[in-house]
Amino acid sequence: MQRHLISAADLTRDDAVLILDTAEEMARVADRPIKKLPTLRGRTVVNLFFEDSTRTRISFEAAEKRLSADVINFTAKGSSVSKGESLKDTAQTLEAMGIDAVVIRHHASGAPARLAGSGWIDAAVINAGDGTHQHPTQALLDAFTLRRRLVGKDAGIGRDLTGRHVTLVGDILHSRVARSNVDLLHTLGAEITLVAPPTLLPVGIGNWPCEISYDLDRVLPQSDAVMMLRVQRERMNAAFFPTEREYARRYGLNGDRMDRMPKDAVVMHPGPMVRGMEITAEVADSPRCTVVEQVTNGVSIRMAVLYLLLGGNEPPAATGAPATAARPASGTETSQQVRES
Repeated sequence: MQRHLISAADLTRDDAVLILDTAEEMARVADRPIKKLPTLRGRTVVNLFFEDSTRTRISFEAAEKRLSADVINFTAKGSSVSKGESLKDTAQTLEAMGIDAVVIRHHASGAPARLAGSGWIDAAVINAGDGTHQHPTQALLDAFTLRRRLVGKDAGIGRDLTGRHVTLVGDILHSRVARSNVDLLHTLGAEITLVAPPTLLPVGIGNWPCEISYDLDRVLPQSDAVMMLRVQRERMNAAFFPTEREYARRYGLNGDRMDRMPKDAVVMHPGPMVRGMEITAEVADSPRCTVVEQVTNGVSIRMAVLYLLLGGNEPPAATGAPATAARPASGTETSQQVRES
């Protein structure tokens, strides 16, 4: 792993599996009477959110506090950003406060990469979603959920998703979740199919490592998992399909369509769901739907990412310790340290 987590495409197969395996250990912390580890005691993490969020922001905050980090929450509304302050000035202000990591969500694609490579701050940068570009921790928690459901908690340790077929359905054009999942699932060996109206597919999609289909019913019987994506109207400046009813008829997942999936296949959604459009209440509330599990797993994945980027195997309180300590050499070593904490 590199010092920052900007894109799912930056992760190798070994990096991704290490994060998933570490998240399995972090998930066990939730079963303890005291749900905390001292790993990041003395570290300061800033949640820098320029865009509205509920699940991601709260998930990161929960992960940081479970690792005993000091947490600063920053939102653009009500800050100097609303007065015209630039990203550079905001970053330098935070740097002057001695932060160790920044979790950033921004409406502009590329903002986290700019922050990480600018030299404005000397802290680890974690991308929590930038425009229509990337959302790497969402892809990681989706892969974690898939591995647990399709392979098993203990049986999945050290394994990837080779041979599994994942179908993503909906607004691919505006979805950073789709881009991140295609990158990560391909790295983990899964087969990927994207299903959407032609108007909701981005230019150059033929170069992506996946198949394209316009017929949802045709791909359902071969899918181990179907991930439904929300139509992001807030990013649209034109009409991309005739009506909501027409979209739901052709690309929505209902009970009849779910019955056409293999019996062990699962339904996923990154949230927030628009019930009645891309997914019906019957499917959303089905035991085969993993939406609530994805939220739970998001905390474990984000704990794992923070642990590997900031904690590693070096005590954070050590004199002269660098902002980013060396990470463990193997997933086994990581597991031992978490159990000893």
